[in-house]
Amino acid sequence: MIKETLMLPPPIPQIVPRESVKDVNLLGYHIAAETQVIINSWTNRRDPLSWENPKEHRSERFLNSTIDVTGLSFELIPFGAGRRGCSGTSFAIVINELALARLVHKFNFALQEGLKLEDLDMTKGIGITIHRK
Repeated sequence: MIKETLMLPPPIPQIVPRESVKDVNLLGYHIAAETQVIINSWTNRRDPLSWENPKEHRSERFLNSTIDVTGLSFELIPFGAGRRGCSGTSFAIVINELALARLVHKFNFALQEGLKLEDLDMTKGIGITIHRK
């Protein structure tokens, strides 16, 4: 469930810019040395070449998957990757697991009476971070 939640739009769509250290060809594109590279984490999570039905929330998506969110699997890199990845990744994963366990243990989640799932307004707001309008 946590990995599927990390598929949701990230608070900041782009990962901190990087600079290539040498010339490289990536998927037919030439990237020259010292080129600034910006990875769009939002589109990475919505890529139909990597994900089946990427816009749907599917809790079972990661049941038999070896995808690692700590930066080893480039299909899903919510914390960045490589030596410049988030230093708090391990802490964040533990805290997310703890928070989810406490919520599931203590609360019965339901919509307000008379409200349907399709009635929820999930329109995104405008700003430097992604949030609900």
